[in-house]
Amino acid sequence: MDFLQLVESRYSVRSYQDRPVEQAKLDRILEAVRLAPSGSNRQPWRFIVVRDADVRRRLVPACSNQQFIAQAPVVIAGVGLMPNRVMRCDIPGDPVDVAIAMEHLALAAVAEDLGTCWIGAFYQDQVREVLGVPADSAKVIQLMTLGYPDGDPRPKTRKPMSEIVCFDRWE
Repeated sequence: MDFLQLVESRYSVRSYQDRPVEQAKLDRILEAVRLAPSGSNRQPWRFIVVRDADVRRRLVPACSNQQFIAQAPVVIAGVGLMPNRVMRCDIPGDPVDVAIAMEHLALAAVAEDLGTCWIGAFYQDQVREVLGVPADSAKVIQLMTLGYPDGDPRPKTRKPMSEIVCFDRWE
């Protein structure tokens, strides 16, 4: 599969098979995360890989009661370690760096015939408590489910290129 096909194949999975993710596949996916770029190569992150069913169940209420979080065999939390760092462009650095790594995770998962779903609907304080993330020096940026999809993807629509791209200047 070429890269564009891989990107086209990625979709948000909200129903997972009751099947564990093989360690070799997980290792390859985590290697893609490790290789992700970050500002000044700081790698200001930590990734918590949650496989324990009880911990996944405890994440459900912390994630707006999204039940599929407990169903997925793996949940990965991307944690930023420099929550006060702001890039020169006035954008916080941790969300950018962690998002790049998490997208590496999502695309690597597709290459392994696995599915993912970005989780942005969560309560920071509750997720920190469940995962033991220190409130004074780190912030949970994103959670992502990972596993074998159960079912087929829904058709997705995207805006035409002409609505999202302009060249040389804002149009």
